[in-house]
Amino acid sequence: MTVGSSDMNNDVANFYNGSGKVRVAGKIRDRWGGNLHNGYWHDDADDALPQVATERLTDLMIDLLKPQPGQNVLDIGCGIGMPALRLLRAHPVRLVGITISESQVEQARVGATEAGLSDRATFEYADAMRMPFPDDSFDAAWALESLFHVPDREQVLSETARVLRPNSRLAIADFVLRTPISEAGMKAVDRICETFGVHSFSSLDDYLAQLSSHGFTDLDVLDISDNVARTGTLLADAWDAVREQLVENGNAAEVDAMISATREFTSTPEFGYVLISATLG
Repeated sequence: MTVGSSDMNNDVANFYNGSGKVRVAGKIRDRWGGNLHNGYWHDDADDALPQVATERLTDLMIDLLKPQPGQNVLDIGCGIGMPALRLLRAHPVRLVGITISESQVEQARVGATEAGLSDRATFEYADAMRMPFPDDSFDAAWALESLFHVPDREQVLSETARVLRPNSRLAIADFVLRTPISEAGMKAVDRICETFGVHSFSSLDDYLAQLSSHGFTDLDVLDISDNVARTGTLLADAWDAVREQLVENGNAAEVDAMISATREFTSTPEFGYVLISATLG
């Protein structure tokens, strides 16, 4: 059965709103440092805490974006706005973040106000496949671990190209599928997709082909799979530490499945992680 895009969007929104089978919103923030994305470790000897490692990944994205003073930046799938605020603290740009989670919009707005950055940061409830912006609205865009959630990545890239001005920069952090895929690897992929609402997952070659088809050029790829691999283990440990808070209304099986699937990111060689930069031609 094919699931409609609205249904697929709903499962992602429910996960981040805290209204799904496992209510995760805010329950590991103190243990994970506020950024619910992968961390970057230099090597096996690097003992940085998750808060430091996740901020490093944000900084890598900022470097790829090459923001210039006065630019309008689009944050596709902004979450609660932590990477956006880090960008705004470092560069005099304006930013619009979009997400399909009402809870995340509210939290991002509060965070911007508390940081004294609400004059340059706007957060909106919006679907990345149907962006509510005129053509040529932005000078740059990034998507930090958000495009794997969308039901139709082709449509999001088309919309991104539409709202960006010519010669704009695009930076992406995302998972890719390494081939060939073993039977065990495919089962792990299916479990992770089901658990975390992953809908757009492909090989790197397919990803780059999609970008090219929508007018993006100067494609550059940085494979940091080894540098982020530790995330799955540490994040699963963080889930484990608050397991009793997550178990409610008979959802113990779902909680344990989420923890198990998180650990599989580290042990499944079919998962890769890349940073991609591009220019709209």
